Amino acid sequence: MEQVKELNENSSVGNENQIQSIQFSQLSPSKTTGISDNGKRNLDLVVDIPVPVSVELGHTTMLVKDILSLSQGSIVELDKVAGAPVDLLVRGKLLAQGEVVVVDENFGLKITNICGSEERIRNLG
Repeated sequence: MEQVKELNENSSVGNENQIQSIQFSQLSPSKTTGISDNGKRNLDLVVDIPVPVSVELGHTTMLVKDILSLSQGSIVELDKVAGAPVDLLVRGKLLAQGEVVVVDENFGLKITNICGSEERIRNLG
């Protein structure tokens, strides 16, 4: 604080600009066992908005001539091995990983790992 007073006294501007200390309010811990009433109201505003969700089995790069030569029965090799976890993407961003399952002749995803916040931040770029 002495440095601040010294700067004030040595400034050529004068005493018009005085530095004042800032008072911060006390922080209180947030509830971790549920959503507050205010948070629930905010969530209710967006809970029925459709969001694109996709499951990504893998990637590959192909030449246009190879894509044009694809036909029924063609095999496209992906960069993942069989049995490796597949990615669950929400709006194109990785949210979770899981394994493909078949239920009544339909494909599904059994989620085995939900990405933590640090991992989601890493995947943003």
